[in-house]
Amino acid sequence: MKNQTQDLFLGSFFLALTIAFIALAMSNRAFFDWVFERHHNQWSWYLRPLFLLPFCFFAYKKSFTGMMISVFALFTSMFWFPKPDLINKNVVDFLAFEKDYLYGEWTWNKGLLTLTIPISFIALGLAFWKRSLLMGLAVIVLMATGKMIWSLQNAAEAGKSILIPAILGLFICCGLIYYGFKRLKN
Repeated sequence: MKNQTQDLFLGSFFLALTIAFIALAMSNRAFFDWVFERHHNQWSWYLRPLFLLPFCFFAYKKSFTGMMISVFALFTSMFWFPKPDLINKNVVDFLAFEKDYLYGEWTWNKGLLTLTIPISFIALGLAFWKRSLLMGLAVIVLMATGKMIWSLQNAAEAGKSILIPAILGLFICCGLIYYGFKRLKN
Protein backbone atom coordinates (compact mmCIF):
# COMPACT_ATOMS: atom_id res chain seq x y z
CA MET A 1 0.00 0.00 0.00
CA LYS A 2 2.87 2.36 0.81
CA ASN A 3 4.40 1.88 -2.66
CA GLN A 4 1.04 2.65 -4.31
CA THR A 5 0.73 5.85 -2.27
CA GLN A 6 4.27 6.90 -3.21
CA ASP A 7 3.57 6.08 -6.87
CA LEU A 8 0.38 8.14 -6.82
CA PHE A 9 2.09 11.04 -5.05
CA LEU A 10 5.14 11.16 -7.33
CA GLY A 11 3.01 10.64 -10.44
CA SER A 12 0.72 13.48 -9.35
CA PHE A 13 3.80 15.68 -8.92
CA PHE A 14 4.82 15.08 -12.56
CA LEU A 15 1.23 15.58 -13.71
CA ALA A 16 1.25 18.92 -11.88
CA LEU A 17 4.57 19.82 -13.53
CA THR A 18 3.06 19.04 -16.95
CA ILE A 19 0.01 21.18 -16.22
CA ALA A 20 2.28 23.97 -14.94
CA PHE A 21 4.35 23.77 -18.14
CA ILE A 22 1.21 24.08 -20.28
CA ALA A 23 -0.17 26.90 -18.11
CA LEU A 24 3.14 28.78 -18.30
CA ALA A 25 3.29 28.39 -22.07
CA MET A 26 -0.30 29.56 -22.50
CA SER A 27 0.02 32.52 -20.13
CA ASN A 28 3.50 33.75 -21.00
CA ARG A 29 3.83 34.61 -24.68
CA ALA A 30 7.62 35.10 -24.47
CA PHE A 31 8.07 31.60 -23.04
CA PHE A 32 5.63 30.17 -25.57
CA ASP A 33 7.54 31.79 -28.45
CA TRP A 34 10.87 30.53 -27.05
CA VAL A 35 9.47 26.96 -26.90
CA PHE A 36 8.06 27.16 -30.42
CA GLU A 37 11.34 28.49 -31.84
CA ARG A 38 12.98 25.29 -30.67
CA HIS A 39 10.00 23.20 -31.76
CA HIS A 40 10.86 24.22 -35.33
CA ASN A 41 13.68 21.70 -35.01
CA GLN A 42 12.08 18.64 -36.55
CA TRP A 43 14.11 16.28 -34.34
CA SER A 44 11.51 17.03 -31.68
CA TRP A 45 8.78 15.98 -34.13
CA TYR A 46 10.41 12.59 -34.60
CA LEU A 47 11.24 12.16 -30.90
CA ARG A 48 7.86 13.05 -29.38
CA PRO A 49 5.86 9.99 -30.54
CA LEU A 50 8.54 7.73 -29.05
CA PHE A 51 7.50 8.86 -25.56
CA LEU A 52 4.41 6.73 -26.05
CA LEU A 53 6.69 3.70 -25.67
CA PRO A 54 7.66 4.27 -22.03
CA PHE A 55 4.13 5.53 -21.32
CA CYS A 56 2.69 2.21 -22.51
CA PHE A 57 5.39 0.20 -20.72
CA PHE A 58 4.72 1.95 -17.42
CA ALA A 59 0.96 1.55 -17.87
CA TYR A 60 1.55 -2.16 -18.40
CA LYS A 61 3.67 -2.21 -15.23
CA LYS A 62 0.97 -0.16 -13.44
CA SER A 63 3.34 2.71 -12.61
CA PHE A 64 1.49 6.01 -12.54
CA THR A 65 4.80 7.80 -11.88
CA GLY A 66 6.41 6.32 -14.97
CA MET A 67 3.40 7.25 -17.08
CA MET A 68 3.41 10.86 -15.86
CA ILE A 69 7.18 11.24 -16.30
CA SER A 70 6.67 10.05 -19.90
CA VAL A 71 3.91 12.64 -20.46
CA PHE A 72 6.06 15.39 -18.92
CA ALA A 73 8.98 14.39 -21.16
CA LEU A 74 6.72 14.31 -24.23
CA PHE A 75 5.44 17.86 -23.65
CA THR A 76 8.77 19.39 -22.68
CA SER A 77 10.65 17.70 -25.53
CA MET A 78 9.34 20.51 -27.73
CA PHE A 79 12.27 22.64 -26.58
CA TRP A 80 15.02 20.09 -26.00
CA PHE A 81 16.69 20.82 -29.33
CA PRO A 82 18.27 24.10 -30.39
CA LYS A 83 16.54 26.48 -32.74
CA PRO A 84 17.43 25.28 -36.25
CA ASP A 85 19.34 27.46 -38.69
CA LEU A 86 17.44 26.22 -41.74
CA ILE A 87 13.69 25.59 -41.57
CA ASN A 88 11.34 24.15 -44.18
CA LYS A 89 8.63 26.65 -45.19
CA ASN A 90 5.85 24.15 -44.46
CA VAL A 91 7.21 23.64 -40.93
CA VAL A 92 7.23 27.41 -40.35
CA ASP A 93 3.69 27.72 -41.74
CA PHE A 94 2.36 24.75 -39.76
CA LEU A 95 3.79 25.93 -36.45
CA ALA A 96 2.53 29.46 -37.16
CA PHE A 97 -0.91 27.91 -37.66
CA GLU A 98 -0.62 25.94 -34.38
CA LYS A 99 0.47 29.07 -32.49
CA ASP A 100 -2.45 31.05 -33.90
CA TYR A 101 -4.79 28.19 -33.08
CA LEU A 102 -3.60 27.96 -29.47
CA TYR A 103 -3.67 31.72 -28.91
CA GLY A 104 -6.85 32.27 -30.92
CA GLU A 105 -10.40 32.47 -29.63
CA TRP A 106 -11.44 29.47 -27.55
CA THR A 107 -14.86 28.14 -28.46
CA TRP A 108 -16.78 25.18 -27.06
CA ASN A 109 -15.80 23.17 -30.13
CA LYS A 110 -12.12 23.95 -29.66
CA GLY A 111 -12.35 23.11 -25.96
CA LEU A 112 -14.05 19.78 -26.65
CA LEU A 113 -11.54 18.96 -29.38
CA THR A 114 -8.68 19.75 -26.99
CA LEU A 115 -10.16 17.34 -24.44
CA THR A 116 -9.43 14.52 -26.87
CA ILE A 117 -5.76 14.81 -25.88
CA PRO A 118 -6.12 13.87 -22.19
CA ILE A 119 -8.93 11.45 -23.06
CA SER A 120 -6.61 9.72 -25.54
CA PHE A 121 -3.87 9.39 -22.94
CA ILE A 122 -6.33 8.04 -20.38
CA ALA A 123 -7.64 5.51 -22.92
CA LEU A 124 -4.08 4.50 -23.87
CA GLY A 125 -3.05 4.14 -20.24
CA LEU A 126 -6.14 2.11 -19.39
CA ALA A 127 -5.65 -0.18 -22.38
CA PHE A 128 -2.16 -1.15 -21.30
CA TRP A 129 -3.00 -1.08 -17.58
CA LYS A 130 -5.62 -3.72 -18.44
CA ARG A 131 -3.02 -5.36 -20.71
CA SER A 132 -5.04 -5.11 -23.92
CA LEU A 133 -2.59 -4.95 -26.81
CA LEU A 134 -5.31 -4.62 -29.44
CA MET A 135 -7.06 -1.76 -27.63
CA GLY A 136 -3.75 -0.01 -26.96
CA LEU A 137 -2.64 -0.20 -30.58
CA ALA A 138 -6.08 0.98 -31.70
CA VAL A 139 -5.79 4.05 -29.45
CA ILE A 140 -2.32 4.85 -30.80
CA VAL A 141 -3.57 4.56 -34.38
CA LEU A 142 -6.52 6.83 -33.55
CA MET A 143 -4.24 9.38 -31.86
CA ALA A 144 -1.87 9.57 -34.83
CA THR A 145 -4.65 9.52 -37.41
CA GLY A 146 -6.56 12.21 -35.55
CA LYS A 147 -3.50 14.48 -35.44
CA MET A 148 -2.83 13.96 -39.15
CA ILE A 149 -6.45 14.58 -40.18
CA TRP A 150 -6.70 17.66 -37.96
CA SER A 151 -3.43 19.02 -39.38
CA LEU A 152 -4.43 18.43 -43.01
CA GLN A 153 -7.94 19.80 -42.58
CA ASN A 154 -6.91 22.92 -40.72
CA ALA A 155 -3.42 23.77 -41.94
CA ALA A 156 -3.84 22.69 -45.58
CA GLU A 157 -0.50 22.32 -47.38
CA ALA A 158 1.52 23.12 -44.24
CA GLY A 159 -0.28 20.27 -42.46
CA LYS A 160 1.55 17.82 -44.71
CA SER A 161 4.76 18.64 -42.84
CA ILE A 162 3.76 16.36 -39.96
CA LEU A 163 2.87 13.34 -42.10
CA ILE A 164 6.31 11.71 -42.29
CA PRO A 165 7.15 12.15 -38.58
CA ALA A 166 3.64 11.01 -37.58
CA ILE A 167 3.53 7.97 -39.86
CA LEU A 168 7.09 6.93 -39.02
CA GLY A 169 6.39 7.40 -35.30
CA LEU A 170 3.18 5.40 -35.62
CA PHE A 171 4.89 2.45 -37.30
CA ILE A 172 7.86 2.46 -34.91
CA CYS A 173 5.61 2.71 -31.85
CA CYS A 174 3.21 0.01 -32.99
CA GLY A 175 6.04 -2.32 -33.97
CA LEU A 176 8.00 -1.88 -30.77
CA ILE A 177 4.91 -2.03 -28.58
CA TYR A 178 3.81 -5.25 -30.27
CA TYR A 179 7.28 -6.74 -29.83
CA GLY A 180 7.58 -5.56 -26.23
CA PHE A 181 4.09 -6.70 -25.31
CA LYS A 182 4.77 -10.19 -26.61
CA ARG A 183 8.08 -10.34 -24.71
CA LEU A 184 6.46 -9.13 -21.49
CA LYS A 185 3.68 -11.69 -21.86
CA ASN A 186 6.29 -14.47 -22.04
